Amino acid sequence: MVRERVNNRDFHDHYIVPVPAEKEFLPLSGLYPLSRPLEVDIGCGRGRFLLARAQVQPDRNFLGIDRCLLRLRKIDRKAVALGFLNIRLVQDDALRLLPQLPAESVAVFYVFFPDPWPKRRHHSRRLVSPLFMDLIFRALAPDGVIHICTDHDDYYSAILHHWRPDARFRECEPFFPTEAEETDFSLIFRAQGKTANRCSFQKNQHC
Repeated sequence: MVRERVNNRDFHDHYIVPVPAEKEFLPLSGLYPLSRPLEVDIGCGRGRFLLARAQVQPDRNFLGIDRCLLRLRKIDRKAVALGFLNIRLVQDDALRLLPQLPAESVAVFYVFFPDPWPKRRHHSRRLVSPLFMDLIFRALAPDGVIHICTDHDDYYSAILHHWRPDARFRECEPFFPTEAEETDFSLIFRAQGKTANRCSFQKNQHC
């Protein structure tokens, strides 16, 4: 547990784990009370999906990754209040942390509403890229799955352009969260009558 004092306030971070040192792996076996399949929420935001999913899947371990410490601390407090033992959180950039996940250690990745960086000159900043695909393939367990959702049509087309021809993955049925699991972004878009684009890809274990 990390304890930090900021502006005369005490923060007790129960489930926020330290970022591993460079070239070291995240010690997954020591983070959770029980060894279970791991699901990773990249860019977990305020944690609405992460908390709801962890509640309905108590036989799974969950890892939330986000760059905003304030968001993670709010999730941390809620997880403690709800008595969840299967959630851990890391404050880091996904592309930095993914190489520090042990190979074939993740059963499911979730990537919901990543920043679309709509201007063409900023497309190189998009999370879902060939490098990202390489890191996901290495971290996914055999037959592991990644679920992706975006409201940006151009970004969605780019995602399909990269993933569909890649023999390391096969497209599978997209994941649709329950109403309780919908992210804050999803609720906003649904209230506006907008439809999000969803796709899922399973690791081809023969590659």
